[in-house]
Amino acid sequence: MKLMIASDLHGSCFYTERMLGRYVEEGAEKLLLLGDILYHGPRNDLPKGYDPKSVAKLLNSVKKELLCVRGNCDAEVDQMMLEFPILADYAVLWLEGKMVFATHGHRNGADNPPPLQQGSILLHGHTHLMAMERREEYLYLNPGSVSLPKGGNPNSYIMFEDGIFYMKNMEGAILQQYALI
Repeated sequence: MKLMIASDLHGSCFYTERMLGRYVEEGAEKLLLLGDILYHGPRNDLPKGYDPKSVAKLLNSVKKELLCVRGNCDAEVDQMMLEFPILADYAVLWLEGKMVFATHGHRNGADNPPPLQQGSILLHGHTHLMAMERREEYLYLNPGSVSLPKGGNPNSYIMFEDGIFYMKNMEGAILQQYALI
């Protein structure tokens, strides 16, 4: 399975269009969004092209290809605009025989992980900082932010294909990679 993983769109139509363009160019089968989809949040500046209504329309057009978890800026009122579920606090997936715990990261993150078995994968956004780190018990992955990166990081996402996670910028250049095998 070819999977695109992204987080923290924060209502930016400009970056949502770029992300969906990369999704098509990558030939991904599914898009996993790790929360903070429509609202920019009170601690963030308005992202470029802030237009939550247009973001909802764009994402609704690919609703059958989305899997989403709730971010700290996502609310029930956001769900009313979206034709796909976004209010689950986490999702558990299996990739290449490895359990993936996907969440936004504001409740269970790298500093407060859920109970994970050896070899599991913790996948979250929230910090707007890219990460691809082997921890003692698990692999920690964070795609950074599509629209509001922090810490000098570029706008970014992760691709998973053939057992390899690829951290990429919005131009599709590989910044880092990690093979599960």
